[in-house]
Amino acid sequence: MTEMVYGAVQDQRGEPILPKWWRTIDRWTMSCVLILFVIGLLLGLASSPPLAGRNGFDPFHYVERQAIFGGLALVAMLLTSMMSPTLVRRLAVLGFLASFVALAFLPVFGTDFGKGAVRWYSLGFASMQPSEFLKPGFIVVAAWLLAASQEINGPPGRLWSFALCMAIVGMLVLQPDFGQACLILFGWGVMYFVAGAPMLLLLGMAGAVVLGGMLAYSNSEHFARRIDGFLNQEVDPTTQLGYATNAIREGGLFGVGVGEGQVKWSLPDAHTDFIIAVAAEEYGLILVLIIIALYSIIVVRSLLRLMRERDMFIRLAGTGLACMFGVQAMINMGVAVRLLPAKGMTLPFVSYGGSSLIAGGIAVGMLLAFTRARPQGELGDILRGRG
Repeated sequence: MTEMVYGAVQDQRGEPILPKWWRTIDRWTMSCVLILFVIGLLLGLASSPPLAGRNGFDPFHYVERQAIFGGLALVAMLLTSMMSPTLVRRLAVLGFLASFVALAFLPVFGTDFGKGAVRWYSLGFASMQPSEFLKPGFIVVAAWLLAASQEINGPPGRLWSFALCMAIVGMLVLQPDFGQACLILFGWGVMYFVAGAPMLLLLGMAGAVVLGGMLAYSNSEHFARRIDGFLNQEVDPTTQLGYATNAIREGGLFGVGVGEGQVKWSLPDAHTDFIIAVAAEEYGLILVLIIIALYSIIVVRSLLRLMRERDMFIRLAGTGLACMFGVQAMINMGVAVRLLPAKGMTLPFVSYGGSSLIAGGIAVGMLLAFTRARPQGELGDILRGRG
């Protein structure tokens, strides 16, 4: 049982792909993702019909699209999880380059859909947000560079990865999309810390982030408005935060009942950024705690498996993906309860959104591929001289 959980399994050469995949995959993580997706469909049934009616669509228009995008995301997750770490890295590099170019051309060909930030490409039948696909690709590329920098005569991977990180953060800030910029910076910082960064340097980076926030507050009306709204003690009940706060308060422990919630009639983003408010109002604190537990299981199990991984690249990439996944969920829920300023960030596998669902499926597929059990000794064996 220990070998199945932590990765010290024997390599059965010639074994078919599917049995080998099923034997080595982290089934707990995969099951939690599937449960989150089902919860997302359930909440979509509750939250999206009012918006569909206002936009002239069938009542379950957004639920049907979420099921389609979610199905594609699950297929992408399963296919990616069957790949070897080397193949994942190669495809991630190609995906990162394509997403980086798409992000660079957003100011020219992108649109804001009336939301004040140019983050999407309009494809007619759907929209595409390059930053969602850029995140997993960047994590894998940065992990590759950081791991290579630790080899003898290796490239200056730390400097290159930092330069890439700053270039991406700069383009995201110009959109403006401070939430995704912070997430990219956090993912790189976590990997840099795991790779052995000195604490003084990390503290200096934290100070630079605070200074950057002060400059953004002084020069960006969009950023300043969100910070002011967050710091204001009185919540305007007619704003999205006001509606969400009231819905969470009304839900209590067990909720007001399925279909009885009112926040979905007032919140324009009830099916995306503030879907946790719909969950809290209709199903109560119980469902919210279940959702938090599912995200926690995914992150903790992944990190525990990665702690025993010998390969530095796999350990860094998996840690970056797991932490970014968990922090994105934390930010989304933190905004809804006013612990954080509004960020415009989806709840992974629960919120509606084609780009976020499919990109999330790819990211979790990469994480599952990196945490699969492989024929190796445990990291502790190396430290004790038995590797």
